[in-house]
Amino acid sequence: MEHRPFYAVRPLLPVYPEPEDTPPARRRWVLVQGNSVLFTDNPAPGTVLMHDPLPAGLSSGAPVYLGTRGEIVYYAAEVAAGAVPPAGWQSSPVRELHGAVPDDDLAVAAYAVRILDFDRSTVFCGRCGARTRPVTTERARICTACDRIVYPRISPAVIVLIKKGEEVLLARSPRFPPGLFSVIAGFNEPGENLEQTVHREVAEEVGITVKNLRYFGSEPWPFPDSLMIGFVAEHAGGEIRVDNQEIEAAGWFTRDTLPSVPTGASISRALIEAWRRREI
Repeated sequence: MEHRPFYAVRPLLPVYPEPEDTPPARRRWVLVQGNSVLFTDNPAPGTVLMHDPLPAGLSSGAPVYLGTRGEIVYYAAEVAAGAVPPAGWQSSPVRELHGAVPDDDLAVAAYAVRILDFDRSTVFCGRCGARTRPVTTERARICTACDRIVYPRISPAVIVLIKKGEEVLLARSPRFPPGLFSVIAGFNEPGENLEQTVHREVAEEVGITVKNLRYFGSEPWPFPDSLMIGFVAEHAGGEIRVDNQEIEAAGWFTRDTLPSVPTGASISRALIEAWRRREI
């Protein structure tokens, strides 16, 4: 299966109000079980999308409208407790499905998990404690008592590839699988612009300074709610000094000495591959 870059996946269009009287042939469902989804890999290339109508007893709770893509309208639903998946279907975390289902379907599955998590965590108002209900004109929930509106949280984070001549800086977190290295990343803090976040995170994690920041691209990362904003930068000064908290090892690598790096259609891999091809 051919995989497109992270920025080429087609997003759903959140058309509001929700389309009414959609014929069953134009409906597709993602069945969510915690942070996993049901999928089948038979026949290949596999899918996370079920056709309407769903098997009896499979879903629980009200359906959640996700959006449209072309003529197809997409919905998500929770898997009922104790429900047995249809023959040939199984549960899997979304991140493990890369390569098993088309990228566009994978994006829908990730979005479905994120939105159902949002609905679960905002059943009650964070201000007054009353129940909330979905807003019918946008992706939001409104308090039935104080009218406070809440939206799905988006947490901006930077990710940066740092170059020094023909070398690139890669680091490993103690949370990574053994031997895996990647580029530097970290969350934006209140009061910071993205460039300031890059400089702070690099200084905190590996003790160097950088210059000549350039925007590379961005990627939604709904695990649970990040937006990764990618940059390329150049080494400005300092020697590597890891913080031994977020980072346990780091070093400069050439194209011929790269360690194990992230796989899949992630912006971290896209940055490394673009550098390896001398595109950045």
